[in-house]
Amino acid sequence: MQPLSKVLPPSAATTPEGHLSIGGCDVVALAEEYGTPLVIYDGGLLRDTMRRYVQAFRAHDPHTEVIYASKAFWAQALLRMAHEEGLRMDVASGGELFMALHAGFPADKIVMHGNAKDAKEIGEALDALVGLVVVDSLDEIALLDQLAGERGRTQDVLVRVTPGVKPSTHKYISTGQLDSKFGFSLEGGLAADAVAACRAAANINLMGLHCHIGSQIFELGAYPAAAHLLAQFVKEQGGDDLAIMDMGGGLGIAYTRDDDPPSVEEFADVVMDAVHAEWDAAGLPRPRVMVEPGRSVVGRAGLTVYRVTGTKDIPGVRRYAAVDGGMSDLMRPMLYGATYEALLPERPDAEASQSLRLVGKHCESGDVLIQEADLPEVGRGDLVCLPATGAYGVAMASNYNGVTRPAVVFVDQGKATLAVRRETYADLVARDL
Repeated sequence: MQPLSKVLPPSAATTPEGHLSIGGCDVVALAEEYGTPLVIYDGGLLRDTMRRYVQAFRAHDPHTEVIYASKAFWAQALLRMAHEEGLRMDVASGGELFMALHAGFPADKIVMHGNAKDAKEIGEALDALVGLVVVDSLDEIALLDQLAGERGRTQDVLVRVTPGVKPSTHKYISTGQLDSKFGFSLEGGLAADAVAACRAAANINLMGLHCHIGSQIFELGAYPAAAHLLAQFVKEQGGDDLAIMDMGGGLGIAYTRDDDPPSVEEFADVVMDAVHAEWDAAGLPRPRVMVEPGRSVVGRAGLTVYRVTGTKDIPGVRRYAAVDGGMSDLMRPMLYGATYEALLPERPDAEASQSLRLVGKHCESGDVLIQEADLPEVGRGDLVCLPATGAYGVAMASNYNGVTRPAVVFVDQGKATLAVRRETYADLVARDL
């Protein structure tokens, strides 16, 4: 387990029986009680990470706001926790808006996002009286102005801009006009057109800018590069209506033993120092900074437990181990080529003795969780655990092949709480007429 210590939650330990425990709870016992696949979240780590974010950013400016990007994982228990810890909430659809409101999240603390909001979703946001809407196209600005006018109200907005900075895990480069479905590029005048359109709209109140440069970022130098371009743009545009600067999220997490992401505190220092330095250099009043982490709040806190249904050896080719889940509960390896590591919760400290392909149960050749998993001897009935699956696993889950979505359990200080029940076969036909 030691090589995966920075991938597992810090509460990971070994029980007297030699099992993996998280948050003081035996993972093997949880799998027996709740079945598999099972998604386990360290509730203490979730809350601690939220608090670290708030403390790290507000150490630079007490007016800074941390917004949780709910698309990463949106169970009601998590949304309520975010509200309790003083975070705002970013939603990217009418459905995410509904879930945030259903969790008791105050509408004025909700930021409505998304690149293709339709009239229904915009109307729902307006009717709920959400605090901010991030506008993403000229068509959307016109539609929002119209719908707000029909309701006799004015909506506060941020304009999403793409600054032409491309981050990666190793370096950053300026790419000029960014080819993206999101936002308005600084190059070519599109962002300036969006600012002008918001200023001209009778029912829109422009509050500032939004910039999200990417995801799973390890090299933080991309943020100062973006801050420089954004400060110059704000200076060119003038006015007091660009007083908010949402720098987005994107901080990476460790998925494998070789990953070494920056800390929340390092992220806060780089972002806040860059914004303050660039706005000072441009002779501008410092903006009210917002950030919206998602993956880095929930990713490390979650792990998924499967049960092996069987193995297959192809002489001269490879060994396969199949589990009782797959792409229906963890789509990222198939969608992005995302890489994970695995361990056996019944024997977390056992040495790896083989390399095998860990595959799911779905009727797709691409349903591969780990291309080359280094594990001890494993056979039918064994449990396999994939750490760092807390972001986008449950959120992207589907019912492909009629597979029911997994249960979600929160653990903390030796107590396990069922947060999301396992779907039943009856759920699969509940919408059919």
